[in-house]
Amino acid sequence: MSKPQLIVNEELGKEFGLSKDEYAKVLTIMGKTPSLTELGIFSVMWSEHCSYKSSRAWLSKLPTKAPWVIHGPGENAGVVDIGQGLAAIFKMESHNHPSFIEPYQGAATGVGGILRDVFTMGARPVANLNALRFGSPDHPATRHIVDGVVRGIGGYGNCVGVPTVGGEVNFHASYNGNPLVNAMNVGVARQDRIFLSAAAGIGNPVIYVGSKTGRDGIHGATMASAEFDEDAASKRPTVQVGDPFVEKLLIEACLELMATDAIVAIQDMGAAGLTSSAVEMAGKGDVGIELNLDHVPQREEQMTAYEMMLSESQERMLMVLRPDRTDLAKEIFEKWELDFAIIGHLTDTGHIVIKHHDKIEADIPLKPLADEAPVYHRPTAPSPKPEPLGALDVNVSIEQSLIKLLGCADLASRSWIWDQYDSTIGGQTVYRPGQADAAIIRVDGTQIGLALTTDCTPRYCAADAYQGGAQAVAEAWRNITATGAKPLAVTDNLNFGNPEKPEVMGQIVAAIEGMRDACNALDFPVVSGNVSLYNETRDANGENVSVLPTPAIGALGVIDDVSKTVGNTLKADYDLVVIGATKGELGQTLWLREILGKETGNPPQVDLQAERRNGDFVREQIANGLINACHDLSDGGLLVAIAEMAMAGNIGCTLDVPDVGMRPEAYWFGEDQARYLIMTSKKDTLLQAAKEHNIPARLVGCTGGDSIVMPSGAVITIARMRTASKSFFEKLMKV
Repeated sequence: MSKPQLIVNEELGKEFGLSKDEYAKVLTIMGKTPSLTELGIFSVMWSEHCSYKSSRAWLSKLPTKAPWVIHGPGENAGVVDIGQGLAAIFKMESHNHPSFIEPYQGAATGVGGILRDVFTMGARPVANLNALRFGSPDHPATRHIVDGVVRGIGGYGNCVGVPTVGGEVNFHASYNGNPLVNAMNVGVARQDRIFLSAAAGIGNPVIYVGSKTGRDGIHGATMASAEFDEDAASKRPTVQVGDPFVEKLLIEACLELMATDAIVAIQDMGAAGLTSSAVEMAGKGDVGIELNLDHVPQREEQMTAYEMMLSESQERMLMVLRPDRTDLAKEIFEKWELDFAIIGHLTDTGHIVIKHHDKIEADIPLKPLADEAPVYHRPTAPSPKPEPLGALDVNVSIEQSLIKLLGCADLASRSWIWDQYDSTIGGQTVYRPGQADAAIIRVDGTQIGLALTTDCTPRYCAADAYQGGAQAVAEAWRNITATGAKPLAVTDNLNFGNPEKPEVMGQIVAAIEGMRDACNALDFPVVSGNVSLYNETRDANGENVSVLPTPAIGALGVIDDVSKTVGNTLKADYDLVVIGATKGELGQTLWLREILGKETGNPPQVDLQAERRNGDFVREQIANGLINACHDLSDGGLLVAIAEMAMAGNIGCTLDVPDVGMRPEAYWFGEDQARYLIMTSKKDTLLQAAKEHNIPARLVGCTGGDSIVMPSGAVITIARMRTASKSFFEKLMKV
């Protein structure tokens, strides 16, 4: 039976995600009613996921340049100079909506997509990271989603042979129906062998390589630009299916071809598939492109032009090659048992022309498709201010509080997750997850080390989006600094609710402004990123509920000699020193939430000048050999950081802190920023150096034994802490 013929009109445009005004603009550009394929191309290219129409005006305010930045936003991934003629290429992207519909494949194909963004620029991928947000632990769907997402990330990364070396995980009820799955990849390339996406050379052949095209993922970009409802399961056909073994072949084939002079331009087929890759390559090169879909390798019968152009089947690339190198390229891809097809050529028309079965299915001018894409300056409104902190009636001891915090969802050991990832494949991982504040990868054949991290504290962003945006950048900068590496650049993944709601748009704008100010103050430019909006779900009452504002930050740093990095594990017979001022800020802290059940007060304030001073000092002292281990102070505050370092090294400590002029809960669990806990064998020299630099520094104890001994004499054994820390995932995942 033949499929019913869709009638192209304003109503169908609305189904495809185009507003009434956007559809009218399409009619003006085309001068006629578009074909179904033309409508599909406009709908995906003008979707929030592809065009950033609600955020683009604000993203332009982020700093993107520095002497070490080779390529900033606009390419498939950001590129920075790491020395010795080498470059690090990295990016983070979301696969949120697919991971709710089909957790395993949603997460797996998120990894596959971000890998292609990196190796399409000529880099060999060397590390994966992720930033995950799940619903409340007691929600009936959470265990299923956690299990599927973690297996998907591990299954794809492990099979493709790229280590998963770091990441972060949060749980909150706002993510019940809309988990966030942000995948980051880092690769390394020679600076003189970086490949870009702008097509060039009229008449040059356009080549399709990789897997065959199927019907999976059609309208995935549009789906990722809409809210969910209770019928999300019906959207399963919009979720792609990945094959990491094919991706591995694709990586090797592309890198082999990149060692020749055959490639003029290259682009992966990610969101919007063949449409976005063809449109972006031709548009960036200011040329036209003509495709004959009869030649597209297909794995399903009777596929239409519309389906082929919008399919998001995985493991596919689009290239423009030199005509005299086509046979060489074909030999390479056939050797790796991958499809290779000449499906078109570049033209001087400035149009994308799609032919299928001797019929023109689409003929669209590229310039207005790009230049007239909607850019919205949506209304903003401030978020309600959090309730004041209020009186704190505490009847739980410091020791009991620590044990409860270590077992809570946001602080519990993530070893259940880490153990499913191969974090050492490739043999260049210096610190496995949990052994340092940032993952450390040695660049093969050198002593160069890359420090990698992902960070964000959504509860801070919900209370004050500006402070939360700044804090996310500052914490990423601290985590890299704590290893001894120099922070170089940021990739971001901005996850928010419906931007058509002024309060949500206000969060977006404030978070970006906070990020901007932090990046400027810390010389930490943004070189790539992704925006994921409409992360909302209809609850049981029919109300749309937004996720917590989550501007996730992925960051990269470099150190010339990887042997000079430090981890965060305690050893016996050292001293512990806190760098940075302790004020005892308890607003929005985990202690407040877990012990008193309150989410009130202002989040800890970010002093960017103090961040810069304290961080530069810590990095200098690591280089001078005065710091033997380092851990930034963030969630849970000082005592949680001490406990984490103790568990990591299986060594305890005795704490001896004089009267600090504040309630003990504020001292031990306050989440003041710009602070580090360091282990040193040269405390006198270090404290003198801090005094000379006007850096706050306080001796807090010495290491040894198998317990934390509090100033009160109370003893908390490492065994007890470890049991509490592992209990959360054991209970959640029933292991």
